[in-house]
Amino acid sequence: MSGGPAPTGPSPSVAGASVHRESRWLGQGYADITKLREIAAKHERLSTRNQQRAARINTRIEKLRHQAAILREKGQKMLGRIPDLESEIAQLDRDIQARSGRPSADGIPMTPSVGIGSDVTSLHYRVRKLQQKVVDMQHKARTYDHRAAMRTQKTAELKIKADRYLEQSKLEEAEAQSYRQRADRLQAATEGEVAARLGTGSGAPPPPPPDSL
Repeated sequence: MSGGPAPTGPSPSVAGASVHRESRWLGQGYADITKLREIAAKHERLSTRNQQRAARINTRIEKLRHQAAILREKGQKMLGRIPDLESEIAQLDRDIQARSGRPSADGIPMTPSVGIGSDVTSLHYRVRKLQQKVVDMQHKARTYDHRAAMRTQKTAELKIKADRYLEQSKLEEAEAQSYRQRADRLQAATEGEVAARLGTGSGAPPPPPPDSL
């Protein structure tokens, strides 16, 4: 009894090799998708890290601005006390003038015939002390202004640094978005090929996916 015609389909060894190649291609495709998403996540992490650094710098900037404002207020308050001291000095000068000589008929003080007494020297001493206090206050007010100016300069330097971090954050976010889009396209292509294979049954292995690493 003679056998029938030989089967025309692929041999089991050829079919097994095709399935192996397809499985390997699918595995490589999903590995590439995972790698792309991993790189995207890395860039996202760098983006948020730069945002975190910029936020900390901005907080420090506001702190320095607050300190500068307080120092300027202290300086203005110190200068505001000087007019009262100057008025007191002027009054003491008038007292000294009155006690140092008696007024003449035309109102011009005359040189006293006796030496200057202790009350007059005491007034001179008080005048010198007040003048010293005025100069000290002026110096202290200028010191406050200088410290405030230093903090303002520091805020300008930090602002440049914060802007640099924000710019780098935007660049990292753009890179992350690019890798996410590549992963989405590759995943859509891979899932489409898998759906096509399930719909048409076994056949020739599909071509390699686009945007593979």
